[in-house]
Order: sequence, then C-alpha cells, then structure tokens
Amino acid sequence: MLRRVALKGFKSIKEMEIELRPLNVLIGANGAGKSNLVSFFKMINEMMGRRLQEYIGTSGRAHSILHFGPKVTPQIEAGLRFEDEERKDIYYVRLSHASGDTLVVAEESFGYQMQGDASMTEAALPWGFVGIHETRLNEYIPNGEVIYELLTDCRVYHFHDTSLTARFRQYGYVGDNRRLLADAGNVAAFLLRLRNENGGTAYQRIISTIRLIAPFFDDFDLEPTGPQQNEVILNWREKGSDQVWGPHQFSDGTLRAICLITLLMQPEKDLPALIVVDEPEIGLHPYALNVLAALFKTASHHTQVIITTQSSSFLDNFDPEDVIVVNREGPSSTFKRLDAAALGSWLEEYSLGEVWEKNVIGGGPH
Repeated sequence: MLRRVALKGFKSIKEMEIELRPLNVLIGANGAGKSNLVSFFKMINEMMGRRLQEYIGTSGRAHSILHFGPKVTPQIEAGLRFEDEERKDIYYVRLSHASGDTLVVAEESFGYQMQGDASMTEAALPWGFVGIHETRLNEYIPNGEVIYELLTDCRVYHFHDTSLTARFRQYGYVGDNRRLLADAGNVAAFLLRLRNENGGTAYQRIISTIRLIAPFFDDFDLEPTGPQQNEVILNWREKGSDQVWGPHQFSDGTLRAICLITLLMQPEKDLPALIVVDEPEIGLHPYALNVLAALFKTASHHTQVIITTQSSSFLDNFDPEDVIVVNREGPSSTFKRLDAAALGSWLEEYSLGEVWEKNVIGGGPH
C-alpha cells in the first residue's frame, strides 16, 4: 500500500506531504488542485512505461507542469513510500527543466527496508551521462523490481469522454483483455473474458449491479465478429426484447457507470495496486452514486483507492477519516486529512456533505 506521498513543484502543488489510507476521497473547490494530484499519478504511470516525453508533450510542455513555470520552479521532486507487513519500499525522483521546454530525469533512487530491520538498503541509479529523458528504474533488477512493479500498477482511470468517437463505443480487438484500459477502450473485450472465465462469476456480479442503476438493461451481447472473429463491440439487450442495441444507444451516464462497475467489480486478483479516479460522479443519478460509493468502499478492502469529488451527496457515503480536504492558499494547493473527532458535534446534526457545504471543513470557494 502507498502510505506516504511527498511532492514539490508540480503544477499548483508547491510542496505537500500526505499520509494515505486504503480509501482516500479528495474534496475541494474548482481549481484547488485535486486533479493535479491525479495528474501526478498519471505522470508516474507514463514514466514507468517510458512515455514521459509523450506525457509532457500532451500536457502543454514543461512550463505547464512546473509550479509557476521554470523560472520560479526549475524542477519537480517526488517521494513515495509503500509498505506491507514484510517491507517498506521508497522511491525518489527529480525531474529538471531542459531545453525544448521539456523535463528530464535528473536523479532517481530507491530503497527498501525489511520490517523490524533498522537498516535501509538504498540504490541511486547510475546515470553517468547527460540528457536522460526517461526512467531507468526497470533496468536495475532485482533490487528495483518491486518498486518498479508497484509504480507501474498505480493506475489512473478517466471515463469522461463519452463522445461518439470515444473508444468504448467502438469495435476493439478481442485479445486486448488482460487489463481494463485507462479510458475503458477495451471494456467489451474485458467483459467477454470475464464472461468466459471461472463460470462467469465476476461477469454476473457486474451484470446484476448494472441492473440496479439501469433497470431496463438485461445483458450484453458480446459476440466476436469481423473477418477473423477477432473484433467485439459493447452490444446489449433490453429486458423483454430480443433486439440488439449498440453502445451508442447507452446514455453517457450509463456508459460511465458500466465502466466504473466493471473496474471495481473485476476479480480481486486483477485489481491494480492503486486505483485513481477523478470525479466519478459526473452525469450519474444520486442512487447510482450511492451504489458506486459502496463499490469503492468494498474495493478498498482489496486494493487502494483515491477519488476526487465535488458532490456532497457522494461524500455522504464516506467516513470523515477517509477524506482529504484540498484548499488553495494563495498560489499553492494544500492537502489535509479530516479529523473525525473535531467534527463530532457537527456530525450529530448534519451529514458530512452538509458540513462541507457549510464550509466548516474548508474545501470551498472561499
């Protein structure tokens, strides 16, 4: 589990350090910096895939990533600490501004400590030359293998694009089914695999949950097609009808809910080490939000979850100690976990969402 994140110089985050729990719900006003922390995890995941330069290029170049630009902040520093019952693993990276308005990996190190052992085994990756653009962590195995796999398994999911050209509305390759993609572009192939594995147990749980929020829905019609029977699309059927509908007949909210339910109800062995979802409430009915909140809480017993939200009704489903309040103090974002004891008298009369709306805990526009 990722226990601690320390970050300097990233977007609106001048400097922050926060302890994480199995379930973490970030609340705050527009522009407070919630999504910037999500972006950091996205960058780490892209780094591990040797796609850092692509990430920078699609993010407005380095001046948009560095806190107030390279003249104010010439580098980003980050440290992550993972822990389990056996060991602690620590990763540190420093990214420096370089010509072409890009970022290069200037320094990388990792360390691990067995529980009960006072000594820390550390390793600084031997650069030895100028102009490193990407991580080299996965070149140093076995010592760096554990931390590399942990960082690779921190996954950010974003199901906001429900346009006609969204990938989950298109045909996809049947064999692209091992992991649910970040945009759920392979959700049809992924569901087809779950239907065919272990008697379809996980698949049937997903279908039953979708019916809770879409009572008209009966089942998917996932039949491989194409010249080699290697393409599949998210076709489906209504209750009481044999007609097959395509994914374009789903509403935007229903599609997002399907993707979220599939992500959270996949078999435990397939869950990523860390699931990060930005504003899962968009376009969903309040009842659907209650269902999804329960799924996030259940998933957090088997993996680690970070969510951002601006929905007070969604927030009502969580405990105060799960919540991190994000505020903008001057030019910088701050992150602080709620103290349940300090809210005792308020929570006797109001729900957590109502307390937030009253600006008692911060995270509001003022």
